[in-house]
Amino acid sequence: MSASGLKEIISFAGIALLILAIAFIQLSRRKLTGWLAGVVSLLAYICLVIGALIVFFIVFSGPSS
Repeated sequence: MSASGLKEIISFAGIALLILAIAFIQLSRRKLTGWLAGVVSLLAYICLVIGALIVFFIVFSGPSS
């Protein structure tokens, strides 16, 4: 697999983590209460940070040849 194809797959994983973070935050704020909402919210923020770091790395690593 070429470097650009690998970057594309990694960026899709980052985008998927960001979408998953949105879903977890909505779930924890609307449907869950108590400590379970806190755990799901923490998981959402972890997904948010990891997804943002992946997208940041892919965008600022420049074009691949």
